[in-house]
Amino acid sequence: MKMHTKKMLAPIIISAIIVIYYVVFAIVLTNVVSIPLLAKILGAVIPLLIAGACIYILIERIKEIRSGEEDDLSQY
Repeated sequence: MKMHTKKMLAPIIISAIIVIYYVVFAIVLTNVVSIPLLAKILGAVIPLLIAGACIYILIERIKEIRSGEEDDLSQY
């Protein structure tokens, strides 16, 4: 179990940094007064979708690590 924790640490940290970046970007962009409403909506939705995809990929990677599948290349 200890080995799995070490292998999961890097993906969790990187994903957290990316998610925080995109969420902060979306918040800042929606608070800018001088841009049109459509740009604010797109500026909020697109980064939040990317952050959601990053979380989904992190969950899949954690499942791979827990199942013992260390390297995706071994499937080919």
